[in-house]
Amino acid sequence: MYRNHTKVIKIGDRVIGGGNPVLIQSMTNTRTEDVEATVAQILALEKAGCEIIRCTVPTIEAAKAIGEIKKQIHIPLVADIHFDYRMAIAAMENGADKIRINPGNIGGMDKLKAVVDVAKEKNIPIRVGVNSGSLEKELVEKYGGVTAEGIVESALDKVGMIESFGYDQIVISIKSSDVLMCIKAHELLADKTDYPLHVGITESGTLYSGNIKSSVGLGIILYQGIGDTIRVSLTGDPVEEIKTAKLILRTMGLRKGGIEVVSCPTCGRTKIDLISLANQVEKMVEDIPLDIKVAVMGCVVNGPGEAKEADIGIAGGIGEGLLIKKGEIVKKVPESELLNTLREELLNWKE
Repeated sequence: MYRNHTKVIKIGDRVIGGGNPVLIQSMTNTRTEDVEATVAQILALEKAGCEIIRCTVPTIEAAKAIGEIKKQIHIPLVADIHFDYRMAIAAMENGADKIRINPGNIGGMDKLKAVVDVAKEKNIPIRVGVNSGSLEKELVEKYGGVTAEGIVESALDKVGMIESFGYDQIVISIKSSDVLMCIKAHELLADKTDYPLHVGITESGTLYSGNIKSSVGLGIILYQGIGDTIRVSLTGDPVEEIKTAKLILRTMGLRKGGIEVVSCPTCGRTKIDLISLANQVEKMVEDIPLDIKVAVMGCVVNGPGEAKEADIGIAGGIGEGLLIKKGEIVKKVPESELLNTLREELLNWKE
């Protein structure tokens, strides 16, 4: 499996690559210069399960803010740099645990060397980021358009630039909003390098479309053993990115912990407001630290049988509900008490 053999890279107090767990990343959408707002957002992301955070550094003020932000958070911070090599150096001098740059647009090899020299001195890893939307004109012409092959060639060319200065603490990120192109690019890249890969579907869209695109794309990529860190890019509250990333990793068998909620799709036999009940259960269990499966069923006739693969479940009927464990009915309760009964059971759960 590819990820078992990638180079081990240290980011702050976290380690990626070499078969270490796939870590979840997100990016703040506050002004980095606004330390209070940025810290508040990062702490909310930490609570949701974020393990690495990226902040944009477009100004010297933002670079200086990195130092203040770092004092108040508990996860590694990646500085996102566009075009200006001075911002990369300033971010590292102010405590960034990693920087993200595109070596091709940092201002030339002399300026890139200045960045790499500081990274080497401080042992700060560099994430090489290449996006299909900014692919070099010559590669677009070479491959007859924006292609997976062109994206990979661009990324490896940029990696080579950094390697030419004797540095190999590198993470690669290649992204496209085209899901199939993104999948193919990662497959090609995994055959050509052993650097750890940060994976994601860029510009995937709103909560609805972005979750679907990210789940399909990341699911296929991760299933092939590719990917050492992930980000689900959504237009919305970044906390939603973390929720989706955690579920993708659990679904792919790459993460344990957290309650998995399963629920039936409803049918003509459903006699309760199952949609509302399932949503309430999903919300309720977010902060309960159990690694179990909970079923929410809308039929007292078939519910127990359908919930037998879950550790615990509830099924509702007209005016009454059932508490089910491993497919066996253990208690009947009034329909209005179903949610509270389940919560009480979970809070007092014993294997």
